Amino acid sequence: MQKLKTKEIAKNVIQFEINALKNLKRSINKSFIEIVKTILNCKNGKIIISGVGKSGIIARKWAATLSSTGTSSFFLDASNASHGDMGQISSNDVVILISNSGQSNELNNIIQYVTRNKNIKLIGITSRKDSLLYKYSNVKFLVPKIKEAGLENIVPTSSTTAQLALGDAISIACMNNKNFTKFDFKKIHPSGSLSLKLKTVGDLMSTGKKIPNVNENASMERAIREINDKKLGVLLIKKNSNTVGILTDGDLKRIAQKYKKFENLDLKKIMKKKPLSIDKDTLAAKALSIMNSKKITSLCVHENKRNNKTIGIIHMHDILRSNIN
Repeated sequence: MQKLKTKEIAKNVIQFEINALKNLKRSINKSFIEIVKTILNCKNGKIIISGVGKSGIIARKWAATLSSTGTSSFFLDASNASHGDMGQISSNDVVILISNSGQSNELNNIIQYVTRNKNIKLIGITSRKDSLLYKYSNVKFLVPKIKEAGLENIVPTSSTTAQLALGDAISIACMNNKNFTKFDFKKIHPSGSLSLKLKTVGDLMSTGKKIPNVNENASMERAIREINDKKLGVLLIKKNSNTVGILTDGDLKRIAQKYKKFENLDLKKIMKKKPLSIDKDTLAAKALSIMNSKKITSLCVHENKRNNKTIGIIHMHDILRSNIN
């Protein structure tokens, strides 16, 4: 195998696909906007996507990307549709068919079925204006004619790259119009590295009776018992339900070395005032970064900018146990 020739083939294929994407970019028009509107307006039905061959693989990817970004949808196998699965399509649905030629026999059956029901919207994605798919679609997008990479313009390469990019563009446009946030994304991605990256302080913090705290007028003996019982290495000092100070295990050790009878000390005089607090929606990874930079192991947690109203404590170990770093 000639390495130089092989490298040139790779570069040539990639250039063909780059050209396809450039042509697609120039083709984004009112039809694209209409596709997004049609999908967003599908309130009482389903988004169903289908295609044949390589376009079918792309259709499956469209359905997966739309679903993962807040637009529920599913893939319909075009071959199985002609053998009973057509029953998955019903009134108020939006059916998206992807076909470079727009003439596949398997899709023709779906087109006929859908056009009989005026309450079903058909979106056609094709590169042929003279095709049945383009003719019968309620909303149609004409993918620019693209030269395929490889042997005699017959291998689906550049065309499927353009189809894939178009699906991603539609998914992100729908996501933005729905104000789909990273927190929404986290809800439907509970597993895997993406979910870990999106975990917030509120997901991991200790709350309620697990928070070690005492009134500012409590005795030192009471304070020590509380910090030992809760085993978080930190103690919040409260006044009228507000957090006014904090003590750590390290603070108590230093005080014990400095004062022989530290049991009689006033908490208000030895506590650290205005402890550092972060919002519960802060990403856990950012909280860990703050702890590392401040060289501390815990942070108070608040919500709605009420820094002195502690609703939880996030400890470095809570974050590390979740494999966030």
